[in-house]
This record gives sequence, structure tokens and C-alpha cells, in this order.
Amino acid sequence: MSSSSRLKKKSLSQEDLFNLSELFKLMKPRVMSLVIFTCAVGLLTSPGIISTKDAIIGILLVSIGAGAAGALNMWYESDLDALMTRTCLRPIPTGKVNKNQALIFGVTLSIISVVALDYFANRASAILLLSTILFYLFVYTIWLKRRTPQNIVIGGAAGALPPVIGWTIATGSLSIEPLTFFLIIFFWTPSHFWALSLYKSDDYKKAKIPMLPLTNGIESTKLNIFVYSLLMLPVIIFPYWINFVGEVFLVPALMLTLYYNYLCYELYNYTKNKFNSKKAKSIFGYSILYLFLIFVLFLLDKIL
Repeated sequence: MSSSSRLKKKSLSQEDLFNLSELFKLMKPRVMSLVIFTCAVGLLTSPGIISTKDAIIGILLVSIGAGAAGALNMWYESDLDALMTRTCLRPIPTGKVNKNQALIFGVTLSIISVVALDYFANRASAILLLSTILFYLFVYTIWLKRRTPQNIVIGGAAGALPPVIGWTIATGSLSIEPLTFFLIIFFWTPSHFWALSLYKSDDYKKAKIPMLPLTNGIESTKLNIFVYSLLMLPVIIFPYWINFVGEVFLVPALMLTLYYNYLCYELYNYTKNKFNSKKAKSIFGYSILYLFLIFVLFLLDKIL
């Protein structure tokens, strides 16, 4: 083989790796990491007995399903992504991946993840994963996102299901305990995203996405963030009330939640019809840490 042929083969290999990297970006890796973690917590805190190999396969397939939903979301919203500074560098707006490739990639991963989960785990977890993908695409992305400021509230159900799927992978059934995971993420989501929408409102305005600051104003958004932070208190107490967790979870979880309430109250109490960008960013940043620590506490409570 000539040196020019070897160089050509090498460049093609590098190009293939580049394409794979861009396809992987379609799967929203940061969201996938959260899915992997919450799914693992749901699986590990369940009473079900499952081998390490089956657990890893199950969690991997759920993360692939979440990535498939992310790819389909980017396929449908590529026109909006191109308008916003937060998303304009995604693979489709930059032309590194075309819409047809994203659609085929998303559909293929959806089918593979659901069918494989049905084979390696059980029918209940596969049905839940399929429902999550379809809900995220059709209910949140296509129906709600461009029509109502409640898009985040209702659409949050999709992001709240991975730990429930983890539970069903291990047990093959549903019970009241995994409902606690669902409720925590579901009620956490609005304050998390509305804090983001406050300091990224210009982005949403350009894309004509009806986020709460644009449709209801700053004051209403700050009030809703505070109210939803307060709703986290009964939601955090609920797993203790049903004897799913003990004081190892409850005490630090309440402390974390009360501090979250305090941050959201500070934002709400700021000058009328204005908001402090740093406070909104601090709420958004803390909310991510908060959710991570809450799920770590579930694991610690299970161990201790």
C-alpha cells in the first residue's frame, strides 16, 4: 500500500471518529449522565436481586434510550436551536449532522434500547422506557414546548421516569416506593428550568418559546420558582412517611431543601419586576447539586 493510500485511509478513519463524536453529542451526554445516575439509584435501592452484569446492561440500555430521545428532540427542534446562543453550536445547526441522520439515529437507538431491555431485563421496564421516549418526543417536544409555559411542568414527567425504570429492571414490577423518585424529580424540574429561563430569556424570546418569564412576567416566574421549591418539602418527607427511608436520608435532605427554599425566597424577594442574574444562576447551579445529593442520600440510607 502506498503512503498516499495509507494517509487517505487514516484520514477517513479520523473522519468516521469525528462523525461518531457528533452523533454522540446528539444524545445530550450531560442529560444521559443524570439518567445513568438516577436509574442506578432506583435499581440499587430496590428489593430486587439482580446480577452486576444485568444491572450494568439495564442501566446502559436506559441511558441509550434517553440519548435516543435527546437525538429526536434535537432533530425536531433544530430550527429553534439555531436561534439560541445556548444551543446554536449543537451538531445540526452547525451542519455537522443533517436532520435525516439525526432522525434515523434517534429512531434506531430507540428501537434497539427498548427491544434489548425487554430481552435482557423485563417487559415492564421496556414499556416504561418506550413510554418515556414517546412522551418526551410527542408530548413535550412536539406538543407542549412551543405552545404553553407549562411545557416544563408537564414535560418533567419524562425526566422523572429513569429511576422508576431502574427499579422495575430489578423487580419487574411497580410499587409506591419508586413513586418517591418520580415526585422528587417532577417537582424539582420547574424551579430548576425557570431559574435558567430567567437569565436566558432573550434566547427563548428569539426562538419564540413561551417560557414563563415571557408569558407571565418576571414576578410570576419568581413566585412560581419559590412555590415549587416549597413543594419539595412534603415531597422530601414522603419517602420517610411511607417507611422507605430513615433519618439518615430525612435530616440532611430537609437541610438541603430548606437552603434551596432560602435561595428561591431571596430571588422572589428581590426588587419588584426585576431579578438578580447571579441569584438565578446560583439557584440553577445549586438545583443540580441538590438533586445529585438527594439521590446520594437514598443510597447512603440504603447502605446504613
